[in-house]
Amino acid sequence: MKQARLMRGLSQKQLGILAGMDRFVASARMNQYERGVHAPDFKTVIALAKVLKVPTAYLFCIEDDLAEHILERSGS
Repeated sequence: MKQARLMRGLSQKQLGILAGMDRFVASARMNQYERGVHAPDFKTVIALAKVLKVPTAYLFCIEDDLAEHILERSGS
């Protein structure tokens, strides 16, 4: 998620707000998601994927090479 966020030039707070989170908690929630402290629910994953312009599967990848392959195949 962090890599896709940085590719789009977004801060954690900006990404969270664009995905529909309250601006007062967006940065903290995104930080927790990126560090793996908490996992977003599927509705949030869909919103994040839309903002980041990546397939939802990309956000579930553990292996970097698979994530890159998904991005290549999707045209993102």
